[in-house]
Amino acid sequence: MRFQALLALLMVATAMPAAAQPQPTPDKRIKKLEDEMRAVQRKVFPGAGRQAILEPEIGGPQAPATPAGVPAGSAVADLTARIDALEAQLARLTGQAEESAFKLRQYEQQVTALRAEAEARQSAPVPAAAPLAAEQAPPQQAALAAAPAPVSSSGDPAEDAYLAGFRLWEQGRFAEAHKTLEAMAVQHPNHRRASWARNLAGRALLDDGKATAAAKALFANYEADPKGERAPDSLFYLGDALVKLKKTAEACKVYDELQGVYGSKLSGTIKGGLPKARAAAGCL
Repeated sequence: MRFQALLALLMVATAMPAAAQPQPTPDKRIKKLEDEMRAVQRKVFPGAGRQAILEPEIGGPQAPATPAGVPAGSAVADLTARIDALEAQLARLTGQAEESAFKLRQYEQQVTALRAEAEARQSAPVPAAAPLAAEQAPPQQAALAAAPAPVSSSGDPAEDAYLAGFRLWEQGRFAEAHKTLEAMAVQHPNHRRASWARNLAGRALLDDGKATAAAKALFANYEADPKGERAPDSLFYLGDALVKLKKTAEACKVYDELQGVYGSKLSGTIKGGLPKARAAAGCL
């Protein structure tokens, strides 16, 4: 009998630790959530310093004051409401941080595109000034001024054809620009502007929302004339087209090729935009 009683006591003693493991108290849960929310706030509001965390927008139900001596059930309910509010606030702050990062990437891509457009404009010859600005012309002449002005002849048919395509692209008439630039490259394949025309034709497709066709055209320009003046630009915008097609791994390979082949020969615009383009593609 003593042996059986001792055996039963040992079995009870070995079962007790599994059931008696301490659980984290609500106060510890709240402290952990508050620390996490402060970390998120430092990313969403970097200038806030050591200010207190924001008050949660979701609060627990307002309960009447409980007189002394009432069981602690209402205190547990209050702690649970605080935990729920903190978790909801932490989720909102995390969402704000992700949305801000996405918008920042969009702004950086727009700045890169504007820089490339400015460089393209600087490289084109300055056209002759119009004798009368559209805003100063009478109503009958304003309509004529709004139409694309004819390109002044430079005496070089290939140069004139490229400038005509460039003006169409600049006006946002991407389909017409692509057709004009592609025809120029076919008719004058050995002209120095042929690399420019093929590159800008690919960009016109990209700006027109035709990323697949743009990728093919830009790669063809690089492949046909890797020493052309706009071959590096074609590789750069080929990476942009691949990112739009959700082919980020291929885009990273293109950016590696761009850096490896041209290196220090890259223009300032591409050098400045390449790190941001690689980041947008998720390249290591």
